[in-house]
Amino acid sequence: MDDGGKRTVFLLAHTGRPAAIRSAELVVQGLLRCGIGVRVLAEEAADLPLPSAVELVEAGPDCSDVLEGCELLVVLGGDGTLLRGAEFARRSGVPMLGVNLGRVGFLAEAERDDLDKVVDRVVTREYEVEERMTLDVLVRTDGHVVHTDWALNEASVEKAARERLLEVVTEVDGRPVSRFGGDGVVCATPTGSTAYAFSAGGPVVWPEVEALLMVPISAHALFAKPLVTAPDSVLAVEVQPQTPNGVLWCDGRRTVELPAGARVEVRRGAVPVRLARLHHASFTDRLVAKFALPVAGWRGAPH
Repeated sequence: MDDGGKRTVFLLAHTGRPAAIRSAELVVQGLLRCGIGVRVLAEEAADLPLPSAVELVEAGPDCSDVLEGCELLVVLGGDGTLLRGAEFARRSGVPMLGVNLGRVGFLAEAERDDLDKVVDRVVTREYEVEERMTLDVLVRTDGHVVHTDWALNEASVEKAARERLLEVVTEVDGRPVSRFGGDGVVCATPTGSTAYAFSAGGPVVWPEVEALLMVPISAHALFAKPLVTAPDSVLAVEVQPQTPNGVLWCDGRRTVELPAGARVEVRRGAVPVRLARLHHASFTDRLVAKFALPVAGWRGAPH
């Protein structure tokens, strides 16, 4: 948070979208007009119409240092940009406020028509901060840890070759659950239950629920159902020795090859992502709005 001096907000935008560029211009103008400093990545500055008062910073190997002294990270874009913003938010501990310029945008707190409200709430500090559970992920080969990663939405073990099934054995808390061939397995947080896990046929889990999800992808098996486990469970997916190589994707952004015999372990992340919230609307209402669910005919409980 800020130190009592000049307040500063970090802005991250999908500079390839005209809507994001225009939205960034409006947000920057509104914040500066109210005496709040704005900081952006120097590499993005050339694509944004920024006044000279905006502070430009170079992104180093550790994203957290560029947010030092910032009270909020405002992200303008679709799901991919919001997940990129989550990387900055997790490393720095700065809350992220997402403005959706894409299609679904479950991580976003506002839509592009809400930009004036976003600026007003930031200026008056009328927002709440909630923590979202993350995943810590590690890959073992021959018993040795060869890769570590993290995810806000999901870690997915997938086949690398389109024409071949990936043979895996799933495990929960050190005990085997099922062996099957398929397209892979998604291990997700409640936040990620409306992302890839949802597309794979997993359940929607309310964000307040602390749990881990394991969802098979197009599995050829009698028992390959979505599982919801305790938040302190350890999930594992073992790529079988005789199967083709697989691939691990974390939030669809970071990837590493999984040789046959590799083991992926997924547990609750040690570091959460902090999200800034403007609305008190229930997750049920958000779900209905984002997926345009039909609710005509609902009468509600009698009063």
